[in-house]
Amino acid sequence: MHVTAEIWLITIGVLVAVLAVDLLVIGRRPHEPSMREAGIAIGVFSGLAVLFGLGVWWLAGPRYAAEFFAGWLTEYSLSVDNLFIFVLIMANLRVPRHLQQFALMVGIVLALIFRGIFIALGAAAIERFSWVFFLFGAFLIYTAVKLYLDYRSDESDDDSENAVMRWVRRRFPSTDDFRGTKLVVTEGGRRLVTPMLLVVVALGTTDLLFALDSIPAIYGLTQEPYLVFTANVFALMGLRQLYFLIGGLLQRLVYLSVGLSVILAFIGVKLVLHAAHEYGWDAGLGLDAEVPIWVSLAVIIGTLAVTTIASLVKSRRDERSA
Repeated sequence: MHVTAEIWLITIGVLVAVLAVDLLVIGRRPHEPSMREAGIAIGVFSGLAVLFGLGVWWLAGPRYAAEFFAGWLTEYSLSVDNLFIFVLIMANLRVPRHLQQFALMVGIVLALIFRGIFIALGAAAIERFSWVFFLFGAFLIYTAVKLYLDYRSDESDDDSENAVMRWVRRRFPSTDDFRGTKLVVTEGGRRLVTPMLLVVVALGTTDLLFALDSIPAIYGLTQEPYLVFTANVFALMGLRQLYFLIGGLLQRLVYLSVGLSVILAFIGVKLVLHAAHEYGWDAGLGLDAEVPIWVSLAVIIGTLAVTTIASLVKSRRDERSA
Protein backbone atom coordinates (compact mmCIF):
# COMPACT_ATOMS: atom_id res chain seq x y z
CA MET A 1 0.00 0.00 0.00
CA HIS A 2 1.62 3.22 -1.19
CA VAL A 3 0.71 6.35 0.79
CA THR A 4 2.17 9.60 -0.50
CA ALA A 5 3.56 12.35 1.71
CA GLU A 6 0.67 14.56 0.62
CA ILE A 7 -1.89 12.10 2.01
CA TRP A 8 0.03 11.91 5.29
CA LEU A 9 0.10 15.71 5.54
CA ILE A 10 -3.61 16.02 4.75
CA THR A 11 -4.49 13.36 7.32
CA ILE A 12 -2.40 14.95 10.06
CA GLY A 13 -3.68 18.43 9.10
CA VAL A 14 -7.33 17.36 9.40
CA LEU A 15 -6.59 15.66 12.73
CA VAL A 16 -4.87 18.77 14.14
CA ALA A 17 -7.75 20.98 12.98
CA VAL A 18 -10.38 18.74 14.60
CA LEU A 19 -8.43 18.56 17.87
CA ALA A 20 -7.81 22.33 17.90
CA VAL A 21 -11.51 23.13 17.43
CA ASP A 22 -12.47 20.52 20.03
CA LEU A 23 -10.02 21.89 22.59
CA LEU A 24 -11.11 25.47 21.91
CA VAL A 25 -14.80 24.66 22.37
CA ILE A 26 -14.29 22.54 25.49
CA GLY A 27 -11.77 24.97 26.97
CA ARG A 28 -14.20 27.86 26.67
CA ARG A 29 -17.24 25.92 27.84
CA PRO A 30 -16.24 22.94 30.01
CA HIS A 31 -19.28 20.77 30.71
CA GLU A 32 -20.47 17.23 31.21
CA PRO A 33 -21.89 16.04 27.88
CA SER A 34 -25.42 14.72 27.89
CA MET A 35 -26.17 11.14 26.85
CA ARG A 36 -27.59 12.49 23.59
CA GLU A 37 -24.49 14.58 22.87
CA ALA A 38 -22.15 11.67 23.65
CA GLY A 39 -24.23 9.23 21.60
CA ILE A 40 -24.28 11.52 18.55
CA ALA A 41 -20.52 12.11 18.76
CA ILE A 42 -19.77 8.37 18.99
CA GLY A 43 -22.11 7.71 16.07
CA VAL A 44 -20.35 10.37 13.98
CA PHE A 45 -16.83 9.10 14.76
CA SER A 46 -17.84 5.46 14.20
CA GLY A 47 -19.54 6.40 10.93
CA LEU A 48 -16.43 8.26 9.79
CA ALA A 49 -14.29 5.21 10.63
CA VAL A 50 -16.58 2.97 8.56
CA LEU A 51 -16.53 5.45 5.66
CA PHE A 52 -12.74 5.64 5.88
CA GLY A 53 -12.51 1.84 5.79
CA LEU A 54 -14.80 1.72 2.75
CA GLY A 55 -12.61 4.37 1.12
CA VAL A 56 -9.55 2.20 1.75
CA TRP A 57 -11.45 -0.71 0.16
CA TRP A 58 -12.23 1.39 -2.92
CA LEU A 59 -8.74 2.85 -3.31
CA ALA A 60 -6.47 0.04 -2.08
CA GLY A 61 -8.57 -3.12 -2.12
CA PRO A 62 -10.41 -5.39 0.37
CA ARG A 63 -7.25 -6.71 2.05
CA TYR A 64 -6.16 -3.33 3.38
CA ALA A 65 -9.74 -2.42 4.29
CA ALA A 66 -9.99 -5.60 6.36
CA GLU A 67 -6.67 -4.77 8.03
CA PHE A 68 -7.97 -1.31 8.95
CA PHE A 69 -11.25 -2.63 10.37
CA ALA A 70 -9.47 -5.37 12.34
CA GLY A 71 -7.00 -2.83 13.75
CA TRP A 72 -9.70 -0.28 14.55
CA LEU A 73 -11.88 -2.83 16.37
CA THR A 74 -8.91 -4.15 18.36
CA GLU A 75 -7.73 -0.67 19.38
CA TYR A 76 -11.28 0.39 20.26
CA SER A 77 -11.76 -2.71 22.42
CA LEU A 78 -8.48 -2.10 24.25
CA SER A 79 -9.53 1.54 24.76
CA VAL A 80 -12.80 0.44 26.38
CA ASP A 81 -10.85 -1.74 28.78
CA ASN A 82 -8.59 1.23 29.56
CA LEU A 83 -11.64 3.28 30.55
CA PHE A 84 -11.74 1.30 33.80
CA ILE A 85 -8.44 2.91 34.79
CA PHE A 86 -9.59 6.35 33.65
CA VAL A 87 -12.67 6.06 35.87
CA LEU A 88 -10.42 5.24 38.85
CA ILE A 89 -8.12 8.18 38.11
CA MET A 90 -11.02 10.63 37.88
CA ALA A 91 -12.55 9.31 41.11
CA ASN A 92 -9.32 9.20 43.12
CA LEU A 93 -8.28 12.70 42.06
CA ARG A 94 -11.83 14.01 42.63
CA VAL A 95 -12.16 15.65 39.22
CA PRO A 96 -15.44 17.63 38.94
CA ARG A 97 -17.75 16.10 36.35
CA HIS A 98 -17.88 19.25 34.23
CA LEU A 99 -14.05 19.29 33.94
CA GLN A 100 -13.59 15.60 33.12
CA GLN A 101 -14.22 16.09 29.39
CA PHE A 102 -11.39 18.64 29.13
CA ALA A 103 -9.00 16.36 31.05
CA LEU A 104 -9.85 13.45 28.77
CA MET A 105 -9.39 15.59 25.66
CA VAL A 106 -5.90 16.73 26.69
CA GLY A 107 -5.07 13.14 27.65
CA ILE A 108 -6.17 11.96 24.19
CA VAL A 109 -3.96 14.56 22.50
CA LEU A 110 -0.99 13.30 24.51
CA ALA A 111 -1.95 9.72 23.68
CA LEU A 112 -1.96 10.50 19.95
CA ILE A 113 1.50 12.07 20.22
CA PHE A 114 2.92 9.12 22.19
CA ARG A 115 1.36 6.55 19.89
CA GLY A 116 2.59 8.40 16.82
CA ILE A 117 6.12 8.07 18.17
CA PHE A 118 5.64 4.37 18.95
CA ILE A 119 4.15 3.75 15.50
CA ALA A 120 7.15 5.39 13.80
CA LEU A 121 9.61 3.41 15.94
CA GLY A 122 7.70 0.19 15.33
CA ALA A 123 7.62 0.74 11.56
CA ALA A 124 11.38 1.41 11.49
CA ALA A 125 12.11 -1.70 13.57
CA ILE A 126 9.86 -3.95 11.49
CA GLU A 127 11.40 -2.73 8.23
CA ARG A 128 14.93 -3.51 9.41
CA PHE A 129 14.56 -6.55 11.68
CA SER A 130 12.18 -9.44 11.05
CA TRP A 131 12.94 -10.87 14.50
CA VAL A 132 10.98 -7.97 16.00
CA PHE A 133 7.83 -9.95 15.17
CA PHE A 134 9.02 -12.69 17.55
CA LEU A 135 9.51 -10.04 20.25
CA PHE A 136 6.10 -8.43 19.68
CA GLY A 137 4.39 -11.83 19.57
CA ALA A 138 6.00 -13.05 22.80
CA PHE A 139 5.11 -9.78 24.56
CA LEU A 140 1.47 -10.00 23.47
CA ILE A 141 1.19 -13.62 24.61
CA TYR A 142 2.69 -12.63 27.97
CA THR A 143 0.25 -9.69 28.21
CA ALA A 144 -2.69 -11.97 27.37
CA VAL A 145 -1.73 -14.48 30.08
CA LYS A 146 -1.21 -11.71 32.64
CA LEU A 147 -4.55 -10.10 31.75
CA TYR A 148 -6.34 -13.42 32.24
CA LEU A 149 -4.56 -14.17 35.52
CA ASP A 150 -5.43 -10.68 36.79
CA TYR A 151 -9.05 -11.38 35.93
CA ARG A 152 -8.99 -14.73 37.75
CA SER A 153 -7.45 -13.16 40.85
CA ASP A 154 -9.84 -10.17 40.62
CA GLU A 155 -6.79 -7.92 40.82
CA SER A 156 -7.27 -4.23 40.09
CA ASP A 157 -4.76 -1.45 40.46
CA ASP A 158 -6.56 1.48 42.09
CA ASP A 159 -3.39 3.51 42.74
CA SER A 160 -3.86 6.56 40.55
CA GLU A 161 -0.43 8.00 41.40
CA ASN A 162 2.34 6.60 39.24
CA ALA A 163 6.01 7.50 39.58
CA VAL A 164 5.74 10.49 37.22
CA MET A 165 2.84 11.94 39.20
CA ARG A 166 4.68 11.54 42.49
CA TRP A 167 7.68 13.35 40.97
CA VAL A 168 5.47 16.22 39.79
CA ARG A 169 3.92 16.54 43.26
CA ARG A 170 7.35 16.69 44.92
CA ARG A 171 8.93 18.98 42.35
CA PHE A 172 6.21 21.59 41.83
CA PRO A 173 4.02 23.36 44.43
CA SER A 174 0.32 23.01 43.65
CA THR A 175 -3.01 24.57 44.51
CA ASP A 176 -5.46 22.75 46.76
CA ASP A 177 -8.37 22.93 44.34
CA PHE A 178 -9.14 23.01 40.61
CA ARG A 179 -8.99 26.36 38.79
CA GLY A 180 -11.20 25.51 35.86
CA THR A 181 -9.24 24.12 32.93
CA LYS A 182 -6.02 25.94 33.88
CA LEU A 183 -2.93 23.78 34.31
CA VAL A 184 -0.73 26.48 35.88
CA VAL A 185 -1.66 29.65 37.82
CA THR A 186 0.29 32.53 39.39
CA GLU A 187 -0.60 33.47 42.97
CA GLY A 188 1.37 35.78 45.24
CA GLY A 189 4.18 35.94 42.72
CA ARG A 190 4.53 32.12 42.69
CA ARG A 191 3.73 29.80 39.81
CA LEU A 192 1.63 26.88 41.00
CA VAL A 193 0.41 23.81 39.17
CA THR A 194 -3.24 22.86 39.56
CA PRO A 195 -4.77 19.43 40.18
CA MET A 196 -5.81 19.49 36.50
CA LEU A 197 -2.14 19.19 35.51
CA LEU A 198 -1.79 16.16 37.77
CA VAL A 199 -4.86 14.59 36.13
CA VAL A 200 -3.44 15.19 32.65
CA VAL A 201 -0.08 13.69 33.71
CA ALA A 202 -1.87 10.64 35.12
CA LEU A 203 -3.95 10.11 31.97
CA GLY A 204 -1.02 10.72 29.62
CA THR A 205 1.46 8.42 31.37
CA THR A 206 -1.19 5.74 31.83
CA ASP A 207 -1.97 5.73 28.11
CA LEU A 208 1.76 5.61 27.40
CA LEU A 209 1.83 2.27 29.25
CA PHE A 210 -1.30 1.11 27.40
CA ALA A 211 0.45 1.81 24.08
CA LEU A 212 3.08 -0.81 24.92
CA ASP A 213 0.58 -3.58 24.16
CA SER A 214 -1.81 -1.83 21.76
CA ILE A 215 0.82 -0.87 19.16
CA PRO A 216 2.37 -4.38 18.90
CA ALA A 217 -1.19 -5.76 18.73
CA ILE A 218 -2.16 -3.71 15.70
CA TYR A 219 1.17 -4.39 13.99
CA GLY A 220 0.13 -8.03 14.24
CA LEU A 221 -2.82 -7.19 11.99
CA THR A 222 -1.22 -4.81 9.50
CA GLN A 223 2.32 -3.64 8.80
CA GLU A 224 1.09 -0.47 7.08
CA PRO A 225 2.02 2.54 9.30
CA TYR A 226 -0.73 4.66 7.74
CA LEU A 227 -3.43 2.12 8.67
CA VAL A 228 -1.91 1.68 12.13
CA PHE A 229 -2.01 5.45 12.69
CA THR A 230 -5.54 6.03 11.37
CA ALA A 231 -6.95 3.05 13.28
CA ASN A 232 -5.51 4.51 16.48
CA VAL A 233 -6.88 7.96 15.66
CA PHE A 234 -10.43 6.71 15.09
CA ALA A 235 -10.29 4.52 18.21
CA LEU A 236 -9.14 7.40 20.42
CA MET A 237 -11.36 10.13 18.97
CA GLY A 238 -14.55 8.57 20.31
CA LEU A 239 -13.04 7.55 23.63
CA ARG A 240 -13.96 10.78 25.45
CA GLN A 241 -17.67 10.51 24.65
CA LEU A 242 -17.63 6.77 25.32
CA TYR A 243 -16.38 7.50 28.85
CA PHE A 244 -19.58 9.41 29.64
CA LEU A 245 -21.93 7.18 27.65
CA ILE A 246 -21.07 3.78 29.10
CA GLY A 247 -19.69 4.71 32.53
CA GLY A 248 -22.21 2.42 34.24
CA LEU A 249 -22.04 -0.23 31.54
CA LEU A 250 -18.33 -0.79 32.16
CA GLN A 251 -19.12 -2.67 35.36
CA ARG A 252 -21.38 -5.01 33.36
CA LEU A 253 -18.66 -6.07 30.90
CA VAL A 254 -17.32 -8.62 33.37
CA TYR A 255 -15.73 -10.84 30.71
CA LEU A 256 -14.09 -8.04 28.70
CA SER A 257 -10.63 -8.85 30.07
CA VAL A 258 -11.08 -12.50 29.11
CA GLY A 259 -12.11 -11.56 25.57
CA LEU A 260 -9.18 -9.18 25.20
CA SER A 261 -6.76 -11.81 26.49
CA VAL A 262 -8.03 -14.20 23.78
CA ILE A 263 -7.60 -11.52 21.08
CA LEU A 264 -4.11 -10.54 22.25
CA ALA A 265 -3.03 -14.19 22.48
CA PHE A 266 -4.35 -14.85 18.97
CA ILE A 267 -2.50 -11.82 17.56
CA GLY A 268 0.64 -12.84 19.47
CA VAL A 269 0.59 -16.31 17.92
CA LYS A 270 -0.14 -14.74 14.53
CA LEU A 271 2.96 -12.54 14.90
CA VAL A 272 5.16 -15.52 15.79
CA LEU A 273 3.83 -17.44 12.77
CA HIS A 274 4.44 -14.42 10.57
CA ALA A 275 8.04 -14.21 11.81
CA ALA A 276 8.49 -17.91 11.09
CA HIS A 277 7.16 -17.30 7.59
CA GLU A 278 9.59 -14.39 7.09
CA TYR A 279 12.50 -16.71 7.88
CA GLY A 280 11.07 -19.49 5.68
CA TRP A 281 10.72 -21.98 8.51
CA ASP A 282 7.17 -22.92 7.51
CA ALA A 283 8.21 -23.56 3.90
CA GLY A 284 10.74 -26.10 5.14
CA LEU A 285 7.83 -28.03 6.62
CA GLY A 286 5.69 -27.63 3.52
CA LEU A 287 3.30 -25.24 5.32
CA ASP A 288 2.10 -21.66 4.99
CA ALA A 289 2.09 -20.10 8.47
CA GLU A 290 0.52 -16.80 7.38
CA VAL A 291 -2.93 -16.21 8.90
CA PRO A 292 -5.28 -14.44 6.43
CA ILE A 293 -6.59 -11.06 7.57
CA TRP A 294 -10.17 -12.27 7.12
CA VAL A 295 -9.55 -14.98 9.72
CA SER A 296 -8.17 -12.34 12.09
CA LEU A 297 -11.19 -10.10 11.54
CA ALA A 298 -13.60 -12.99 12.13
CA VAL A 299 -11.82 -13.99 15.36
CA ILE A 300 -11.86 -10.41 16.68
CA ILE A 301 -15.54 -9.78 15.86
CA GLY A 302 -16.61 -13.21 17.11
CA THR A 303 -14.68 -12.89 20.37
CA LEU A 304 -16.04 -9.40 21.08
CA ALA A 305 -19.60 -10.52 20.33
CA VAL A 306 -19.39 -13.59 22.59
CA THR A 307 -17.69 -11.58 25.34
CA THR A 308 -20.31 -8.81 25.28
CA ILE A 309 -23.31 -11.15 25.21
CA ALA A 310 -21.89 -13.42 27.94
CA SER A 311 -21.06 -10.39 30.12
CA LEU A 312 -24.54 -8.88 29.84
CA VAL A 313 -26.22 -12.25 30.51
CA LYS A 314 -24.12 -12.82 33.64
CA SER A 315 -24.72 -9.29 34.90
CA ARG A 316 -28.46 -9.70 34.47
CA ARG A 317 -28.43 -13.04 36.31
CA ASP A 318 -26.40 -11.53 39.14
CA GLU A 319 -28.88 -8.66 39.46
CA ARG A 320 -31.82 -11.07 39.63
CA SER A 321 -30.17 -13.26 42.25
CA ALA A 322 -29.12 -10.28 44.40
